[in-house]
Amino acid sequence: MNHSRTQTYGLVAEFATTAAVLHAAEKVRDRGFTHWDVFTPFPVHGMDRAMGLRNSRVGWFAFLGGVTGYLTGMLMIWWMNAVDYPIIVGGKPMFSPFAAFPPSYELTILFGAFGAVLGMFFLNRLPRLHHPLLKNRRFTGGVTHDKFYLVIERDDPKYSEAEIRKLLEESGSAHIERVEA
Repeated sequence: MNHSRTQTYGLVAEFATTAAVLHAAEKVRDRGFTHWDVFTPFPVHGMDRAMGLRNSRVGWFAFLGGVTGYLTGMLMIWWMNAVDYPIIVGGKPMFSPFAAFPPSYELTILFGAFGAVLGMFFLNRLPRLHHPLLKNRRFTGGVTHDKFYLVIERDDPKYSEAEIRKLLEESGSAHIERVEA
């Protein structure tokens, strides 16, 4: 049994300009690839549209966190004032949503922030302790400086190394190489 055999992660293509990688992303999207990504040293305007990405679902996590925070604040104040330790002060009611609003508002913001951060971690499958691209010297040396990369993963149903190389060459890639997992 040979354990030293490596498995291919995918193909990585290097581009010199934002326009080139944007054009390549549109071509890859139009060909119907589903397991691919673009890496740039800074945000590129229009890249979401070029990749065919939908709106992020992180907002839903933030919304659910905010609703949970608001309800937690209201229930906490109601429990403390009306159930756990009821004290009649000047004829005021045991619970009033107006008096409970400030702590509920603060908990809305706090839990909304927690929801956004935890949702982002969940959707991005973080923390990821290993990624095959980090073993590639050319990728790690250029992606944070001045190079743009498009990676098509081997897990993609349409993965064919020869066809992908041809597509990426036609898209103007300066350098294409296989990345081992």
